[in-house]
Amino acid sequence: MGACLGACSLIGCASCLCGTAPCLLCGCCPASRNSTVSRLVFTGFLFLGVLVSVIMLSPGVESQLHKLPWVCEEEAGNPMVPQGHINCGSLLGFRAVYRMCFSTAAFFFLFTLLMMCVRSSRDPRAAIQNGFWFFKFLVLVGITVGAFYIPSGSFSKIWFYFGAVGSFLFILIQLVLLIDFAHSWNQRWLCKAEECDSRAWYAGLFFFTFLFYALSIAAVTLMFIYYTHPGDCHEGKVFIGLNLTFCFCLSIVAVLPKVQDAQPNSGLLQASVVSLYTMFVTWSALSNVPDQKCNPHLLTRLDNATVLAGPEGYESQWWDAPSIVGLIIFILCTLFISVRSSDHRQVNSLMQTEECPAGPEVMQQQQQMEVCEGRAFDNEQDGVTYSYSFFHFCLVLASLHIMMTLTNWYRPGETQTMVSTWTAVWVKICASWAGLFLYLWTLVAPLLLPNRDFS
Repeated sequence: MGACLGACSLIGCASCLCGTAPCLLCGCCPASRNSTVSRLVFTGFLFLGVLVSVIMLSPGVESQLHKLPWVCEEEAGNPMVPQGHINCGSLLGFRAVYRMCFSTAAFFFLFTLLMMCVRSSRDPRAAIQNGFWFFKFLVLVGITVGAFYIPSGSFSKIWFYFGAVGSFLFILIQLVLLIDFAHSWNQRWLCKAEECDSRAWYAGLFFFTFLFYALSIAAVTLMFIYYTHPGDCHEGKVFIGLNLTFCFCLSIVAVLPKVQDAQPNSGLLQASVVSLYTMFVTWSALSNVPDQKCNPHLLTRLDNATVLAGPEGYESQWWDAPSIVGLIIFILCTLFISVRSSDHRQVNSLMQTEECPAGPEVMQQQQQMEVCEGRAFDNEQDGVTYSYSFFHFCLVLASLHIMMTLTNWYRPGETQTMVSTWTAVWVKICASWAGLFLYLWTLVAPLLLPNRDFS
């Protein structure tokens, strides 16, 4: 771990050490908006924590963690691992992930409080947001070192529930970002079709809409095959059937004439993206069902034989398909949070961001980019382009979500084991239902509240 942190500190020093808001970029880099550069650097801090967490899950590093004071102190009495449990040697890696993600969450929560009510870059706190990267990196390292010396006790059990709540909220944020992405995609291609007077853009939208629906139907079919059995797994059948029905109803609502009149940009592309994401969340939930008959991903034993609880002979098998797909979606959505600028007013209201700059503002920013070649220019003197505090709160939730993803949503058990529970299943299923309701609200809100501006 010391080598990783040492290498990371060199990377931090190589970037902007302690610059002011318009942090100096390398000469080969194009001029960039200060707001975008700051978000990308903070996201880089988060990804650095994710990288350290992944390294901590590797068997070689886990064997070295026995030297720290919070490792397991007892040997496992039974060499065989019960169904749905993972031995103490594996728990070491999970404890490391919990502490690493705790440190990143605490770091971003500190900035969530510090950056409340910042209105423009003229606020002295904006200089802290957009500069002093080396010192902020030192703060993150200090919190991380302290987190690794938190006494074991009930920390992991309590932090599991914090992670479940944070991950629930971040699943909703991911859905909002996907809706925004599909909305921008649909609007851009429709504009291209009108400008070029070409049907190829319409054909492209139709193709991807059909593809997303086809993938959703394929996912439903595979889930019924692998996660249900005749006369058993009734919960899985109910979850799959309900979400399939909800997605079908939302697709119909999205193309109703009254909805189209109120929101001309709504359509089946957004509904297909929401349906596909809902099926992914359903699949992820079913992969946590604590029943061997209904969950082929449930870990039973690590080596199909005996497993040693100490640092010798340990072999991990964490990276199942739902975790890999979840990690990819997490990375893409987190990067999108850092660079997004949207013209979807409802999404901007939910994400606490402003709309895309208008024509004169774009011209002014282009002139600044020409003058500030190789530097980040300040584009927030008249007002911030995003809520600093809410952005950091999103990264807090992202830290909790990646913690749950890397640990497969397994809960620390009573006897130094990690247990798959129904808590993870219900959190994910309820998050999928809340996301579907949220999308339904974006469709019908202009009809239910005609006096409000939803244009």
